[in-house]
Amino acid sequence: MGGAVSAGEDNDELIDNLKEAHYIRSEMVEQAFRAIDRADYYLEEFRDNAYKDLAWRHGNIHLSAPCIYSEVMEALDLQPGLSFLNLGSGTGYLSTMVGLILGPFGVNHGVELHADVIEYAYQRLDFFIKTSDSFDKFEFCEPSFVVGNCLEITPESRQYDRVYCGAGVQREHEDYMKNLLKVGGILVLPLEEKLTKITRTGYNTWETKKIIAVSFAPLVLPKNRDNGKSKVVPLPMFEVRTLQDLARIAIRHTLKKTVGQERGRGGGGGRGGIGGPSKNGPRFKRRRVHRRRMDSVLLANKHMFLNRMLPGPMDDNNNCDGAEEERADEGGLGGAAEDEEEEEEEEERESGELRSEPAVNILRERILSLPLPEPLKMYLLYYREK
Repeated sequence: MGGAVSAGEDNDELIDNLKEAHYIRSEMVEQAFRAIDRADYYLEEFRDNAYKDLAWRHGNIHLSAPCIYSEVMEALDLQPGLSFLNLGSGTGYLSTMVGLILGPFGVNHGVELHADVIEYAYQRLDFFIKTSDSFDKFEFCEPSFVVGNCLEITPESRQYDRVYCGAGVQREHEDYMKNLLKVGGILVLPLEEKLTKITRTGYNTWETKKIIAVSFAPLVLPKNRDNGKSKVVPLPMFEVRTLQDLARIAIRHTLKKTVGQERGRGGGGGRGGIGGPSKNGPRFKRRRVHRRRMDSVLLANKHMFLNRMLPGPMDDNNNCDGAEEERADEGGLGGAAEDEEEEEEEEERESGELRSEPAVNILRERILSLPLPEPLKMYLLYYREK
């Protein structure tokens, strides 16, 4: 499933294509997609395919096409502080993007059938937290995953504000999925080959909307054990933040706010600073390499010299037309020079001569400059490796 948009050269170009095709429509969803490089969830030997709008599977590891994930994110209508349950959480790519929107006081749970995939998901999550500068642009709700079949969740489990199922659901399991949802909540799932949004409007009332046609592998049915009973899957606990965690969240939030205010007073100066998620996410700023062609400069100087030496005819008001012609010629040369510079820039872009300036992580720099013991600084940075 996929192929709705052109392949991108990098993650940002893929997101640009999804926006242009109206798969990504809201700023919050765009920020989350830009913050996490899709290629980081691919095995190294398959990274070249990461920016194609195609699903990918290797063994038990699976990623849906980017156009599907963007439709899911938009349909979920995520807000900070909500609870989210991902059935078939896989690599954790979607759960991590959701966590960037939910913020530190949300709930972010996943159920995955395969233990090796959960191990892989935690590796990718750890890599994102410790190495990505994008992490510092957001207040993050870290996902928790459990191994099990999502059709064996304990009946007394708490309900969620948002639920997504990443496997094909047949009608006989629709009510089971609906019961995982709070009143007012939203369930997004592939229901009989259609990505479907179901909103619980009351205790026994629902609104259903078909989004797009999709093709998903069906849910794996539970296997009975020797005693004839299926295994019960307990969901992660709705944990209460420790005082230590709350202090870290508060300190980082205060520093971000301070940085944002300073940047606001300075007219938004600096490059890539952290004052909250930027509209375009962690994109590199391009710096043009200036080169002038000597023959163009010499030709311009020669032309101007001749114009000054040769007087032009006088008009009825004794004004010299030569000055007007000179200005026109200079304007023409200026336009030619600008055109030439644009051509040079285009050539440099095509030849890869545009240099990338990596963004500066101002929040990280601010934390490192605090008069605190090194272990506390590292704690505030979530033990970042960079």
